[in-house]
Order: sequence, then C-alpha cells, then structure tokens
Amino acid sequence: MRACACTLMAGTFLLEGCGGGGSTGAATATTPTTAALTTPAGVADFTTLDFNAVANYANPALPAYYDATVAALDNTPANNSINDRVATLGRVLFYDKRLSVNDGIACASCHQQASGFDDPRRFSTGFSGAAFTTAHAMRLGNVRYYQPGSMFWNKRAATLELQASQPIINDIEMGFVPAIGGVTALITKMQSSTYYPDLFTFAFGDAAITETRIQQALAQFQRAMISSNSRWDTAYAQVFSPALPNRALGVPLPGFSAQEDRGRQLFVAPVAAGGAGCAACHVPPTFALTANSQSNGLDAGETVIFKSPSLKNVGLSRAFMHDGRFASLDAVVEHYNSGVQAGPALDNRLRAPGGAPQRLNLPAADKAALVAFMQTLTDTVLTADPKFSDPFKK
Repeated sequence: MRACACTLMAGTFLLEGCGGGGSTGAATATTPTTAALTTPAGVADFTTLDFNAVANYANPALPAYYDATVAALDNTPANNSINDRVATLGRVLFYDKRLSVNDGIACASCHQQASGFDDPRRFSTGFSGAAFTTAHAMRLGNVRYYQPGSMFWNKRAATLELQASQPIINDIEMGFVPAIGGVTALITKMQSSTYYPDLFTFAFGDAAITETRIQQALAQFQRAMISSNSRWDTAYAQVFSPALPNRALGVPLPGFSAQEDRGRQLFVAPVAAGGAGCAACHVPPTFALTANSQSNGLDAGETVIFKSPSLKNVGLSRAFMHDGRFASLDAVVEHYNSGVQAGPALDNRLRAPGGAPQRLNLPAADKAALVAFMQTLTDTVLTADPKFSDPFKK
C-alpha cells in the first residue's frame, strides 16, 4: 500500500451532521448536500467509486410483503442503521484483499457474489493458500432478517458487527493474529493507504479508523444484501394478501410449473397436512431461519445448535450444512426425508409423534419437486447488482 497523501480535509466533503468520531464511531446519517463532491485521488486511483453517485443501500424498493412482519425480524441495531456512505465504505472493506496480512484474500474471496455470496468450494482457502477453513462459508442474502442476530454457524458472535472482525484476526482466514498486533496492526496498515482516510472521512466525518467503524461498515454492507427478486418473489407478489390465510403462502403461484408448485405446497404445508413442513423453520418471504430453531439432526447425539443462512440463492450453492457435507440439494432433501438423527438438541419440528426422528418417506417425485421449488429462490438481481460488486481497479 502506498504512503498516505490525504490532501482532502473533512470540510472538503461538506458533511453536515456526520457523527461517529473517536473510538465508538457510531454510524449516523449524513445530511444531503447539493454541492458537488470531489472524489479524492487515492480513492479514484484504486476504485471505481464516485462520491457524487453513491449507491442506494439505505432505502431499497421492497415488495409489499416486506411489511411490518418482516421488519420485526430485522437485526439492525439502533446505533448502526444503514447509511449509503457507510455501506459504500463497507463495500470497499468487503472486497479489499489488503485486509489480510499478505494482501492475499478478502471477505469476498469466500463470499462470492456470483454464488449468492457463498463459496463454491466446501472449505475456503485462507490467506496462505495452503490452509483451509473448517466450516463452509455462509450465504449472506437476507442476513439482516435472522433474529436474534447472532452470527457464525454456531452463533458464537452476538451480532453481525462483532462477527465482522473475526475473520481478520483468524490464523487461517486473514492472518492478523494477536501475536502480530491483531486489528491494531491492520488499522496502522489502513492509515498508511491512499484511500482509507478519505473513505472514513466520507463515511463518518473524520479520518479516524477504528475497529468499531470497520465492523459497522461491513455489517451495513451485508445487511443491505436483501434478496427480493427471485422467481418466487415475482410470483408471490401477484397473490400476496395479508388478509388471506397464512398471507397467501398456500395459494398456487402463477408461472410455476406443476413440479415447482408441488414443491411449494410441500415446502409450506406442515407434515400433519401432508407437506414437508420446511417453512416452519425457513420462513417466507425472507426464507431466513426462525430464532427458535434447534438442531437439524445431522449427527446422532448432537448437542450443538447450528443456525443456517436464508435459503435465498440456495440453488447456487455447491456445499451445504455447516461442514459442507452435502454436495447437492437432493442430498439435503434426503437428509430431512430419511436421515434425521436423534439427539438432545433435535428440533421438535423434526420429531415424529412419540419423539423419534421424523421420517417423511417422500416419493422420488416429491423430493424432486422440493428441489425444483428451492431453485425458484435464485435471485440473479442480487448476484449481478453492481452496488454489491467489486469496486477495485487494482
């Protein structure tokens, strides 16, 4: 990274009301200004960003069914509401390989936009190129709609903000381990860059780079990844009515094939009503996991309760479950059909009457229908949206 040449001061950006100075760095909304901004030379040299044409992250147009029932699931903390400038900084951080100790890997290396912000590999390659992670990378679409908002498969981070810096200090992933200074060493590296002081000024009103601000920006960028443009969304928008039973989730969807709509029926209907009961845990329209979900019985005697990402863009994934053990959606369906194992943490929704693991015993046509339905959750708008793409020129 080149030596810093921060020639633009905070006033140059004409920011009014930008909070977040000092160590806390709370993200607050900036007041719009009609004055033209100058994109600093370092930012323009390294990225495609234009400070006069910041993408809309804070106020996306959402379907009618993203109403109060969905908003109630939003895990955005009160002190980190999405702001276009802060999310723009988050985009840069997400794609910047310089956040790893050897400039070799970025968040986006393991969460690839074309794959639904998933990794097509079972395990991701760390900064050294020789070591691999021990868990499969999670899809990020609709990450904001999981309550209570804890992150990682085993929910060890209480918030998306706290999760954001963990890969940076991981000895396999990005390598800024405590022994070499941890996040403090990364911040020193960022302070010497030709673009980060200006980007932090643009986002927060001053050039202070702190771990809290890094966390806030990354979290905002990821929470902006809302998936609402799949084929399922397009069809559901035509039948949705909050006045209909179950918000019209049981209504046949226009444009769906007979197989896809059979899969929809199986997904939504509870087991007692002849369905597979999938929607009891993976709730439409976000298809994020319910907060009270427990173990899905991958292994006998399981005590660890894993979460899962939203099923949006699940059809683009190539590895499934926390350890990526399944290589296809067919294998995932078969697990729930015949492979659920007993254990103390097993979710009650996966227990048959009497408490034994549930066996759906679906015919082959129904299993294929469930897979066909999940393919309708693919959102190619999200996977191609320029505002979520790599902003770097070099």
